[in-house]
Amino acid sequence: MSSNSAFSRFAAATARYSGKPATFVTAAILIVIWAATGPVFGFGDTWQLVINTGTTIVTFLMVFLIQNTQNRDTAALQIKLDELIRSSRAHNALLNLEELDEKTLERIRRHYCHLAEAARGDLAHFEDSARTGENS
Repeated sequence: MSSNSAFSRFAAATARYSGKPATFVTAAILIVIWAATGPVFGFGDTWQLVINTGTTIVTFLMVFLIQNTQNRDTAALQIKLDELIRSSRAHNALLNLEELDEKTLERIRRHYCHLAEAARGDLAHFEDSARTGENS
């Protein structure tokens, strides 16, 4: 099991749990507790620094985790759309692509890029034939 795969699973799980109502409520409770301790610490610089540092660290790390998940989901969605365009009978193997690792997604994406290039060549040939037929 590669570390990239482990990171992808961790990123997906973090993104999934961070979007739950319980996570939001927990964060809101932490902010209320922090605000309630303001008078105890005299609303000082250290008191403010605690929330600023904590939120900055969480935000910084979440950006990378959520971006990883979004990149994978977008790649999988694009491949699925490509398959639907390519064929009226989509491959069942393409279901649940977002669970695959990046290397496998990239290999599948390259396959569809090659199919698209070949189809564009066919289209260019068709357009040339249509123009030649129109001009005659």
